Amino acid sequence: MAELHELDLAEARDLLRRRVISSRELAEALLTEIERAAPLNAFLTLDRERTLAMADAADAALAGGEHGPMTGLPVAIKDVFCTEGVRTTAGSRILENFIPPYESTVTANLWRAGAVMLGKTNMDEFAMGSSNENSAFGPVRGPWRNGKGEDLVPGGSSGGSAAAVAARLAPGATATDTGGSIRQPASFTGTVGMKPTYGRCSRYGMIAFASSLDQAGPITRTVRDAAIMLGAMAGHDEKDSTVVDRPVPDYEAALERGVKGLKVGVPKEYHSAKTPKEIEDLWLEAIEWLKAAGAEVVDITLPHTEAALPTYYIVAPAEASSNLARYDGVRYGLRVMPDEKASLTEMYEATRGAGFGREVKRRIMIGTYVLSAGYYDAYYLKAQKVRALIARDFAEAFETVDLILTPTAPSAAFALGAKPDPIAMYYNDVFTVPSSLAGLPAISVPAGTDGQGLPLGLQLIGRAFDEETVFAGARVLEEAAGFSAAPEPWWKKGS
Repeated sequence: MAELHELDLAEARDLLRRRVISSRELAEALLTEIERAAPLNAFLTLDRERTLAMADAADAALAGGEHGPMTGLPVAIKDVFCTEGVRTTAGSRILENFIPPYESTVTANLWRAGAVMLGKTNMDEFAMGSSNENSAFGPVRGPWRNGKGEDLVPGGSSGGSAAAVAARLAPGATATDTGGSIRQPASFTGTVGMKPTYGRCSRYGMIAFASSLDQAGPITRTVRDAAIMLGAMAGHDEKDSTVVDRPVPDYEAALERGVKGLKVGVPKEYHSAKTPKEIEDLWLEAIEWLKAAGAEVVDITLPHTEAALPTYYIVAPAEASSNLARYDGVRYGLRVMPDEKASLTEMYEATRGAGFGREVKRRIMIGTYVLSAGYYDAYYLKAQKVRALIARDFAEAFETVDLILTPTAPSAAFALGAKPDPIAMYYNDVFTVPSSLAGLPAISVPAGTDGQGLPLGLQLIGRAFDEETVFAGARVLEEAAGFSAAPEPWWKKGS
């Protein structure tokens, strides 16, 4: 048997149900690994007593012959999900000491399924970033290193969750995806990242960035684990009017469907001169894998792809500027009074100036600008029209194909500090943003490595609420790729 911290969710589930291991043993082993991995800065908050109490409760349930789909399985929680009684910061100073009095629906669903909380993972502030360098509590150092031995980013905004799973600190973690924040860090870290259809998972208790785009999903080590975890996270919720009222399918059973007889589209617009040849080559290889599995691969066009990135960076900041207006220093969170006689406006300015980081301020200003009286029609309204055209492109494509295959990210993980230009940083989302704007399910599967041995991911996009077909295709890619690379645990040496 593998060491306890090396077990994936499905392996651990089998051993727990056979009573070969206990949930407490598993949780203790992972907590030890988390402590040894302090240099990664992947976790912001741990509550060992709570973790072990949840593990003991799971062991008692298993001993009594009762179990849910995730009973006894420890998972990490991105610090954007409110957890009752446990600090939740969204990676921001403005919420540094915020302890929610309620539980997010996604985490409540996981606890109901029997999962055990390991801790809260680091993230880009308010989920705004592609590298996890925007956290108010310091960047996450990715577990992989390049040929130069440099510290690499884990991707963002769910970098802490991705790093934790890749470094074997957690077998699975919750994450959120607004424009690629599940899939891109999964690609950078050699993990599986699943963004379900918008409306599949509740946003209640998930600290908002852009409400029409934010969606919860899992980061895991295998496609099977992602299916197990999403099945526990998803479901209707009366507290969120955007969640669909439809049954959650058996995603794990869907893994065995395969892709025989399916049509897979390859969009010509995703070919770019900026994309490294090794990513293009991996994409071409994946086409052959799918053909060998019985799929028909066809060329398709998504003509408005080029407009997706600028559209996203109008729509998302506009919604952020509205959502973040609630952080005013009055009701909860940080409050900064410049002096005893400060006016309300001065208190607002001082609180937000001290509480928000540079990238958050940048996006608030962009969003406020595009919503302002003189520019609403020229920017925001036009962006919404283009978003509708992007969604129509996908709808027309899915009249003839069942899945769409693309790269996940335009590069492998890069060094910390290598992209100070925000425009260059935004380009990391070029392959993930279009499906986010359309609200479609998409998964990143680790499929190969670049010349420095760094992971590269492939993305499959499916029809709305057809996560089952996405999982089936992802399982085929996973088996064909046979990806087994893992980072060397340099962080245990204190280097």
